[in-house]
Amino acid sequence: MFSWYGEVSKNERRTFWACFGGWALDALDVQMFSLVIPAIIAEWGISKTEAGLVSGVTLIASALGGWICGAAADRIGRVRTLQITVAWFSVFTLLSAFAQNFPEFIVLKALQGFGFGGEWAAGAVLMAETIRNQHRGKAMGAVQSAWAVGWAAAVLLYAAVFSFLPPAMGWRVMFAVGMLPALLVIYIRRHIKEPEAPAAKIKKDGGAVERMPLLSIFAPDVLRMTLIGGLLGVGAHGGYSALTTWLPTFLKTERHLSVLGTGGYLAVIILAFFCGCLAASVLLDAIGRRQTILLFSVCCVATVILYVFLPMSNHAMLALGFPLGFFAAGIPASMGALFNELYPRGTRGTGVGFCYNFGRVVSAGFPVLVGHLASQFSLGFAIGTSAAFAYAIVVVSILMLPETRGRTLADEPAA
Repeated sequence: MFSWYGEVSKNERRTFWACFGGWALDALDVQMFSLVIPAIIAEWGISKTEAGLVSGVTLIASALGGWICGAAADRIGRVRTLQITVAWFSVFTLLSAFAQNFPEFIVLKALQGFGFGGEWAAGAVLMAETIRNQHRGKAMGAVQSAWAVGWAAAVLLYAAVFSFLPPAMGWRVMFAVGMLPALLVIYIRRHIKEPEAPAAKIKKDGGAVERMPLLSIFAPDVLRMTLIGGLLGVGAHGGYSALTTWLPTFLKTERHLSVLGTGGYLAVIILAFFCGCLAASVLLDAIGRRQTILLFSVCCVATVILYVFLPMSNHAMLALGFPLGFFAAGIPASMGALFNELYPRGTRGTGVGFCYNFGRVVSAGFPVLVGHLASQFSLGFAIGTSAAFAYAIVVVSILMLPETRGRTLADEPAA
């Protein structure tokens, strides 16, 4: 599974770890909110729908950040854009700890989301253009597993902080820790090089990189890829957001688990997510991008329905939590490689940033929808219905995209 790591160059390994660290720290910052929703609801007396609105606004901002910063990566370079976005979301995560009221908190979370979306876009293109073709799927799938590492760190931090501090102080301490990712900028600045492909383009054109506007991804030769890729993003992010935003609250309020009990359940799902990313990384280069995403999305629909609809004991839920996390991992672990291989070099950052993050705009409605449905039905029903519908969208969209396994990242769009 990891034999490819010994075959890549020192620069490829450094780039891998820089993107791995950035994605893990992103997850730490983002997943903290889902864990502290009950504390924030209690402090400001907001409804579940309003709490879901925070996630919705953050997702919209991250979508804009992904699109705009993806275009910036095409203009000023992948590495420089990555540095800026990591510093950006770190600062606004820290400032969120000092929000004095709910409106301030929403604004700060939106600004955090802008940097978070931009970081993924810049990092994904940097990875795709640095790692050689035969190992691209494995490397990018493995990087996605960093989300589980950051998620686990958030759960451990939550368990530690909320065991010793009152909720009103605990959630602020957690967000203050979110400043840590800024340290990654120092490593990136010293050790990561701009991919060779853009450098060659600069030399060939006498020092000027081709400038592609934000709307270039809607040109006739790539329009179909943009529309279907965006639809895939809607399903992938919609299902994931419906699950992860509300799952801790579901376990605590409807399953009545303690802080440590909730952490135990999440630990199973997080471990499964990590394993699922690694499994997808192998399958991407073995059976292809389309078959991998199709397999994981079909399995997601089935396991989500079982997890929240079947009457089960807590131990049965714990056992089923592993396949839930495992299959939920395969889709995001596959999207980076697929989207990079759909676009030509000059507009790749813009296209990858848009397709991955457009789904965030539409999927922003899923946490809000779950909160709204939960006011009329059970929270489990709301989560299950929303997530199953989202993953069904993934099944439909992936069937309309071409297979891109082994494709060289050239100047021409995918057929």
